[in-house]
Amino acid sequence: MSQDRPTLPPVRLRSDAELARDALASPLLSRAVRLARWAGPGTRVGAGGELAEDLLPAAAAEIGLPADEDGQAYASEAWRAAVDAGLVAVEDPAGHSAEYGTATEGENLPLITSGAPQDVLAVWLETLEAAHADAIAPLLDDISDLVGEDGDIDYGALDWDPEGEAEFLDGVLGNLYLLTLSDGGSGDEPVPLPALAASMIVPDDMGEPTDDVLEQVSTAMIRLDDQFRLLEGVGLVEYQPVDEALMAEADADAALDDEDVSRYGLVRLTPLGLYGIRARLLEAGVDAPVVGELAGKGADALLDGLAHYPEAAARAETEQWLARHEPADATRELLAAARGADEGAPLRRLRCQQALTLVGPAGEPEVRAVLADPELGGLARVWLAEHGALDVPPPTEALVVWLSVDTIAAQLDAGGELEDIQALLAELTGRHAGFIDAAWRIDHPATADVLEAMGRLHPEKRVAKEARKAAFRARSRQG
Repeated sequence: MSQDRPTLPPVRLRSDAELARDALASPLLSRAVRLARWAGPGTRVGAGGELAEDLLPAAAAEIGLPADEDGQAYASEAWRAAVDAGLVAVEDPAGHSAEYGTATEGENLPLITSGAPQDVLAVWLETLEAAHADAIAPLLDDISDLVGEDGDIDYGALDWDPEGEAEFLDGVLGNLYLLTLSDGGSGDEPVPLPALAASMIVPDDMGEPTDDVLEQVSTAMIRLDDQFRLLEGVGLVEYQPVDEALMAEADADAALDDEDVSRYGLVRLTPLGLYGIRARLLEAGVDAPVVGELAGKGADALLDGLAHYPEAAARAETEQWLARHEPADATRELLAAARGADEGAPLRRLRCQQALTLVGPAGEPEVRAVLADPELGGLARVWLAEHGALDVPPPTEALVVWLSVDTIAAQLDAGGELEDIQALLAELTGRHAGFIDAAWRIDHPATADVLEAMGRLHPEKRVAKEARKAAFRARSRQG
């Protein structure tokens, strides 16, 4: 069977207009925009583009925050985001003796009000990058210990691996993205922070985690708690932080129960977060499909693309594709694309059959036209029977066996649940006692593969043994 699989399931995204509104409402970008409009000729900035320290109280007030330590920290963060996103342009200090440079309107600031939704989202992605950089930055409890005699920070003295930190956080966000899509893309259920941290640390083949591994998970949770608090500000996630009372509890080894889990942090990707993580994945070269991207392509691209989509996403994609086609044309194109003797053909035919259920009775003439087709005749009879059509010619015994082999090959290629496939095999051999003996004689490219799979998976040992023998005969027959 085909081994090609998309890296991730497809994501259903909101429209660009909706996402742009979410982006403008995110705390970090909205504050960055306000500070960009507040800045003027008298706004002094340091050599690194940072806002002069004595201006931070006024900046905090401008974004509606008190001028205390936290308010000034948020103002500094928003200013950095404004600079990184091109909302503010920084002029370096003039001359060696000048202490401060100046700030002017950045080229991206007009896009906030006059740009298209895609322009706004591009600016938001820049603020996401700024927030991501802040999230992986080292935590400096006492920066004075790191300042050398020349006044510069000795980054070499930091126990900090920027590439490792970025890789870990990106891995966590990738897992959160995958978990969201695995839940059908709804993202309704938040993910417990311990589970997310463990997904990066605990080996898949480890039964009971060791004390050392559990300690690593706890350390990661503390770091992720800080990072998700920060990423919530850019609109990437909704986050319920770790209960601070836990940090003070002496019994750190107390067992977790269902009521305790929420105290350890819960995180959920927002619709804007899905968009942002997908953008980062694409930039990294990861295949991250989106529902709707096949709607403008041909039927062959649709069926190949749908091959390993989850059911809900496949239906949504098919509905968008059908909306662009007349029923008769859609039926004819889908049936033509379903033909073939290659590895992926059985699954294409299965996806074709599923797509045709959404076409309805209007596709009947085109379906009837392929009744005599050796590859599509069985599919056509099934479709016509399901739609209550009259005068459907009965299939030959050989066609029944061919269609059964084709269906099993498709299910195996789709990677369904083992129990479901075993149930299908048991039902098939229970209903057709002579199926195995007939199957190896059928001219279907996947016959030997199907019989070998039956030999491995069939719940009855006697039948499984017969299938293995039949697979050998099929191989010999195929030469």
